[in-house]
Amino acid sequence: MIITRTPFRISFFGGGTDYPAWFNAHGGQVLSTTIDKYCYITCRHLPPFFDYKHRIVYSAIENVRHWDEIQHPAVRAVLGWSNCGKGLEIHHDGDLPARSGLGSSSSFTVGLLHALAALKGRYVSKKQLATNAIHIEQDVIGENVGSQDQIAAAYGGLNRIEFTRNGGFEVSPVIVRPQRLRELQSHLMLCFTGFSRIASEIAKSQIDSIRQRDAELHRMAEMVEEAVRILHSRSGRIEEFGELLHEGWLLKKALSDKVSTPEIDAIYQRALEAGAIGGKILGAGGGGFLLLFVKPALQPRVREALDHLIHVPFSFDDSGSRVVLYQPNGLV
Repeated sequence: MIITRTPFRISFFGGGTDYPAWFNAHGGQVLSTTIDKYCYITCRHLPPFFDYKHRIVYSAIENVRHWDEIQHPAVRAVLGWSNCGKGLEIHHDGDLPARSGLGSSSSFTVGLLHALAALKGRYVSKKQLATNAIHIEQDVIGENVGSQDQIAAAYGGLNRIEFTRNGGFEVSPVIVRPQRLRELQSHLMLCFTGFSRIASEIAKSQIDSIRQRDAELHRMAEMVEEAVRILHSRSGRIEEFGELLHEGWLLKKALSDKVSTPEIDAIYQRALEAGAIGGKILGAGGGGFLLLFVKPALQPRVREALDHLIHVPFSFDDSGSRVVLYQPNGLV
């Protein structure tokens, strides 16, 4: 039995520049961090005593004779791509809901690829994990997704991820003084709006408008550099990070009318009136988790103003995707 643990992520700046339609022409970069909320994948070879070959357990349960009968798109794609001949039992457990803007789909794909490699006794590097996951989601499944989530899930940590015009990427950890990092984390709040959405549909609307949004996307890439400068500063106000988040959210909304909704706009405005400096809907938009930047002293007021939402405490994580149980012979 193999169990992998793969973190979810929060993307701060540069989202949208990680779509191949953009970075293949212009390059791109994002600033993101992983958090201590995880996707767990349990995987083992299924004994040949059943009238099915594969058993997949997530929000549904599938018992199938062949991988191409699997309804879960990522599982079907990964098993087909990996040419897995043996029967498998795969269980998924997640700390937070799917379709919520935290890169959960990519964490699932990375975690499953990691588990299957371990089950075969193979070591796979973080770069290869990310590259394979990007290929699975963009080319095999054909999702309208960017390339940052798979990399964040595989590597973990607070990183600047740069995308090159030739389709490659480079991951640079952002080195921040511990006190400054604690200061940043203490100003962040994560709230679940309760609205789920299909990220691929929203992303497609953004991709379709990329050619008309050059100025916005160039500015969003520039914000990565500004955010890193704020984090490195020994004298600058940490509140500048929140102000930059607010500017970035306004630009993100300009990419597509599907990024936000009247309900989300009302929630965000309520948070600002209660003391938030900035924030954004995470992921493609349309719902899911709202990240807010709020001075610690004002956070009780914001929680009270948004008391109909679920507030999720979190900490930064730097471990990336990990094999947390390795018993390939099935013995625990």
